[in-house]
Amino acid sequence: MRASCESRPARLTFAGLAVVLSLLASGGARADDPASQADALRARNTGLAAKSHDVLLRLYSLQTRLAQSQRRVEALEEQGVQLEREEESARLQLAVARDNMASAHSQLGQRLRQLYIEGDVDPLAVLLGAESLDEALSALDGLNRLAEQDQAIIEQLAKARSDLRLALARLAERRAQLRAALDQAEAAHAYLLRVQAQQTSYLTSLRRQQNLNRTQISRLSAQAAASEQQTEDLGSDSTGGGGGGSAPPPPPPPNGSKVTVASTGYCLRGTTATGIPVGWGVVAVDPAFIPLGTRMFVPGYGEGVAADTGSAVRGAMIDVWFPKCAQAQRWGLHTVTITLH
Repeated sequence: MRASCESRPARLTFAGLAVVLSLLASGGARADDPASQADALRARNTGLAAKSHDVLLRLYSLQTRLAQSQRRVEALEEQGVQLEREEESARLQLAVARDNMASAHSQLGQRLRQLYIEGDVDPLAVLLGAESLDEALSALDGLNRLAEQDQAIIEQLAKARSDLRLALARLAERRAQLRAALDQAEAAHAYLLRVQAQQTSYLTSLRRQQNLNRTQISRLSAQAAASEQQTEDLGSDSTGGGGGGSAPPPPPPPNGSKVTVASTGYCLRGTTATGIPVGWGVVAVDPAFIPLGTRMFVPGYGEGVAADTGSAVRGAMIDVWFPKCAQAQRWGLHTVTITLH
């Protein structure tokens, strides 16, 4: 009887130890065991990969906008150079007009002095001093023609000088407007460069965090394997599970232009026609209808960027990318109203 009494507590002790080990293993699997930590890091890396892909699409869109902004700045600078040429030409013409005006006044003064020196220019004196009526009329007509010519030359020069001054004033006004437009274009270009630098830095930090997580996952996976082996050696099982949910799709942006298009789905792998890798959010478009780099919201799909083309995508049509061909087939072909922004 004693032996029996002693053996029962012993069995209870081993059973209690098994329960304790099971509870410890179960508690670790819920929160602190390496396998759960590795799963959490994998889920985090999945989120980081999605963010990285979204940032990559933003960078592509920014690159397109930067190219457009650069062309705008260059066009305005070229207009500025052309405007300087026009101003320089107008200044030269004004200087010539001033010289001609001074020359005309000088010639008129010389002619008047010569007339006073060589003879009387009073019309009555010319008439009385003439030997015949024809001679008198001819002399008077000559004096009138000279006076009219001088007056016409001076009026033409004065008008030309006035027109040139007005043209210079208008050119100055255009130069001020062009300077303001160029300042705005350069400011917009600088802003896009700053955003691009920020997004590039953010993408680098995301990828760095992914690499760190991969290293941590490898270490935790090794620890989990060793822990599992140890659990098997102790005769206990451990199971782990997890679930996940996806956030509801965001609403369409409040601003932007709405376009009704035919939409299909595709699931090709590799890189797009623009050179970026395929991924969620990549939309194939006809660049003549929707420019590459345009961001858009597709109902039932979410945010996307026009970053690919296709031989079958023509006009009011888009082709959205899916990771699985079954998803692309379920999407099928239907009409949607997208928001470009």
